[in-house]
Amino acid sequence: MKLSRIRNIGIMAHIDAGKTTTTERILFYTGKSHRIGEVDDGEAVMDWMEQEQERGITIQSASTTTYWKRREEDTEPYQINIIDTPGHVDFTAEVERSLRVLDGAVVILDAVKGVEPQTETVWRQAERYLTPCIGYVNKMDRAGADFFQVLADISEKLAIKPIAIQIPMGRENSFEGVVDLIEMEELRWNSGNGGDTIERLPLAGEREGQAREWREKLIDSLSAVSDAITEKYLGGERLPPELIRAELRRAALERRLLPVLAGASRRNTGVQPLIDAIVDYLPSPEEIKPAVGRHLKKDEDIPVPCDPGAPPLALVFKIQNDREAGSLCYLRMYSGTIKSGTALYNMGKRKRERANRILRMHSNKPEPMDELTAGDIGVVIGMKLAQTGDTVGSEGWPVLLDTMQFPEPVISVALEPKTISEGDKLKEILGILSREDPTFTAKENDETGQLIISGMGELHLDVLVTKILKDYGLKAKVGNPQVTYRESIGKGVERREKFSRVIGGKENTAALTLKLESLSRGSGNEYRCMAGASVPGPILEAIERGIRGALASGILLGYPCIDVGVTVTDIDYSELTGTEFAFEACASMGFDEAAREAEPFLLEPVMAVDLFSPKEFVGDVISLMTARGGQVLSMDSKGGSDQVKASAPMAKMFGFMTALRSVSQGRATFSMEFSHFDRKTGK
Repeated sequence: MKLSRIRNIGIMAHIDAGKTTTTERILFYTGKSHRIGEVDDGEAVMDWMEQEQERGITIQSASTTTYWKRREEDTEPYQINIIDTPGHVDFTAEVERSLRVLDGAVVILDAVKGVEPQTETVWRQAERYLTPCIGYVNKMDRAGADFFQVLADISEKLAIKPIAIQIPMGRENSFEGVVDLIEMEELRWNSGNGGDTIERLPLAGEREGQAREWREKLIDSLSAVSDAITEKYLGGERLPPELIRAELRRAALERRLLPVLAGASRRNTGVQPLIDAIVDYLPSPEEIKPAVGRHLKKDEDIPVPCDPGAPPLALVFKIQNDREAGSLCYLRMYSGTIKSGTALYNMGKRKRERANRILRMHSNKPEPMDELTAGDIGVVIGMKLAQTGDTVGSEGWPVLLDTMQFPEPVISVALEPKTISEGDKLKEILGILSREDPTFTAKENDETGQLIISGMGELHLDVLVTKILKDYGLKAKVGNPQVTYRESIGKGVERREKFSRVIGGKENTAALTLKLESLSRGSGNEYRCMAGASVPGPILEAIERGIRGALASGILLGYPCIDVGVTVTDIDYSELTGTEFAFEACASMGFDEAAREAEPFLLEPVMAVDLFSPKEFVGDVISLMTARGGQVLSMDSKGGSDQVKASAPMAKMFGFMTALRSVSQGRATFSMEFSHFDRKTGK
């Protein structure tokens, strides 16, 4: 497959905007599926997990590959690698790691609700990776659908110029199809055969005026970023559709414009032009900027061109455990080619691994492959040590790709196995889940012996606990959800620490001076060593190990420390008695003592809360929010409902959904995501 004919794309949006429904239609019309699977019936191909089918939501990003001929005369199809990502904020890591390896994305928007909170979140993630996008306004057949209001919403909230390449014919119950503004024709779908055939008709007289108005807006927006369009337009020349598409593609790849289409996926309307738009306006692997990697021997950043003939280099972006095959490592190949049986080198862990088998995944159904080449996405079986974010490749070309950053877990529950043997089994399961999900952590409480698991929200933990108890058949007692706090310090402190122990007849000594300072909120921890030019490397590494271990262990209640700067200003080292053990212990003890003098305090997670409420209940909803310690930040009116943006401490938000339904007769909804840590006040 030529690189120019590959598209690596993601489908992303707010929960319930129709991502999986649209993906199911794409698979049907491209011939990958022989029937359309419905989310509501629990039969969607991409929602293969039992919990996804029961809950009707996407939990894990699922990948598949399909093929599409853009024109009937095409001799070779386009290969489209699709990743369907979750919409719920608790599974934001799934979106993050998918966007890290994708070249383009389809942003699906609800025609009634417009740009919703999670849409903004995934848009920011796409912006960080400079991912080119196209927009698809779904649910045009729903009551309250307004395509043009969604365009205004995009412009205001996503800070990009939307450019309609279609406009809908009617809306709500009268939605009939779309007007193609590039070809200036009507597109109608035959619902009798699953929307498989499209009628292309000349514009009806009553639609001509609106179509010409929006065609002018399309050309006007495009001429602002394209000299070729401007010259022909000012010269009064005809603008051929091929030129419009080519210039629109260039603007979309540069993220200067967002091409937007319309449809109603559930009614099998509007999906085939969306597949055409994926091919027309989203990049192939050779059109994106080369990935940048750190050459470990030269200690410099180098570009990694997408070249199948270069040394192999790939990023592990997802780990999935299979009971029979073991770890399935999802790879994005950035360079070179790997074949079944190839030896690979894990750059970060400095260990050799082997790719025993290579698979192309269609949701949870594997298809064997002989090789995986640059620009493609596939699954490797056989790598035992790899984790999400690891770089694998050739030992002779040691290049490390940027790792992925994930948010901190903010909510925990305790698990108590019913027997000792179940306890051993539970630790093994938690190890597997930690490898699969980078936002899930598990640790043992030294005092109670309980296993504490932490995640991104109540739903995230509920899914994980269900997986442990049901999928793995484990018997354990589950505690109530608890907030995961952080600790920090209020002032700077300097401390001199000495350590001396005789162990096994050998003296171990260490002495050093530490300086602690409070950093601004959200800046993270910083460690610097300003001394020890003549101290051996292993001793310096032991000091850093001791400091970082102490930061993770906390000061007051054992929660991890954040926003603390630690500087080692002086080291006393003796060749005769100075040992790694002594300096690691000395650094840890020195930090603990200094931190206790530095006015330590607790930080609690604060959540960004978005509420949608009918106007008649908005007063009660705001009262409920403030009663739980929340602060209302803004209000926005959308049709018959109000959107309220607020912030509230995580500890006060347990059971909020039940209370919200109670005061709004079940008509208000909300979503929340972690915003920041703030100093805890009161009890």
